Amino acid sequence: MNETAESNTADLVYDGKTYKLPVLSDNLGQHAVDVRNLRRDAALITYDPGYANTGSCKSSVSFVDGEGGRLVYRGYPIEEITETCTFVEVSYLLIHNRLPTRTELERFSGLLNRHSMVHEDMLTFFAKYPEHSHPMAVLSAMVVSLSSFYPELEESDTEELDITATRLLSKLRTIAAFSYKKSVGEPFVYPSHKLSYCANFLNMMFSSPVVDYAIDPILVRAMNKLLVLHADHDQNCSTSTVRQVGSSGANLYASIAAGICALWGPLHGGANQAVIEMLEKILQDGGDVDKVVEQAKDKKNPFKLMGFGHRIYKTYDPRARIAKKICMDVLGCMGIKDPLLDIAMRLEEKALADPYFVERKLYPNVDFYTGITYRAMGFPTDMYTVLFAIGRLPGWISQWQELKRDPEQKIWRPRQLYMGEPKREFIPMDKR
Repeated sequence: MNETAESNTADLVYDGKTYKLPVLSDNLGQHAVDVRNLRRDAALITYDPGYANTGSCKSSVSFVDGEGGRLVYRGYPIEEITETCTFVEVSYLLIHNRLPTRTELERFSGLLNRHSMVHEDMLTFFAKYPEHSHPMAVLSAMVVSLSSFYPELEESDTEELDITATRLLSKLRTIAAFSYKKSVGEPFVYPSHKLSYCANFLNMMFSSPVVDYAIDPILVRAMNKLLVLHADHDQNCSTSTVRQVGSSGANLYASIAAGICALWGPLHGGANQAVIEMLEKILQDGGDVDKVVEQAKDKKNPFKLMGFGHRIYKTYDPRARIAKKICMDVLGCMGIKDPLLDIAMRLEEKALADPYFVERKLYPNVDFYTGITYRAMGFPTDMYTVLFAIGRLPGWISQWQELKRDPEQKIWRPRQLYMGEPKREFIPMDKR
């Protein structure tokens, strides 16, 4: 292919013919070859397993610079937005494309409180789940059930958009806490209008009729930061799933439920749980990180070093730096000496000094330290991915809205290279 700035096209030469393909550019100087008419004009499709080089949409929600190790939400660097904004402010930013004024934030927060309860009839659903159901299974099922109790609102104005968004943002948090209480056999703790978003969640998780839970402002601040870190991340697996399901015309609840199921995978949102399980196994085996690093380098060994490497980032994940600091602050303030943190830090130091990891650009990602922080805060491992889902929700909502408003979008329908039999002779049953 040959791109020329003058013509703003790329030439594709195939079978003796030249096809001029438009070249599109975004606001950060990235270029994309527009192949929408390639099959029509040249009888060709593109082949890109995992869509690593395929742009599926135009978006202004977030941007990941994998080579530069940079992440921005609506133009704001993740480092700045994590340090200065609450999760509720960032949710408003993603949904409305601007930071809220004090009045707008108070109104948005008021809506979150107003819609924090789930319909009482939904409590019967929790009662019927097996005692040890995974919270992600409960979360996805309960979210898709919301469409029965709270029919989709038409997004005709800002007020109705805010109601739809706050209803999901608030109820997902409540459902998550209720699913945890169900798993441990404790009574539900209802949300309180006196508490902030994150304080409410921590109280619903850890308060009980026999134990007074003191809401630690340090943990509330850490919870805000951790949710902000996960609020959006370009066209990742779960976000793309939300968009793909939404492209069929499915409502927001169904699309979000599909995103939750995609997030559940150990290669996506489930990675933070996998990191903790790996660190626990290393601790049980004596804590020899040298041995672990060598196992990770051995191609014949099925062992995988969880929490290292990223599909997009080819340098240190900027979220990982922040997550590491949050982890150190939380454990320091709580006076916790977790042997898993010691192993994680020694493992990071060893890996980053090894040419094998450096040459392959395998650096810690956001999942490497978040699980240790959640563990210190009292969350069980099977809740880690649920926390990821709560954080990612405003991004999913924003991406779904963007899809619906994009006139170029249509139902997603990838092509394939068919590798099966071209034609088979049918053999009747009595002759097989």
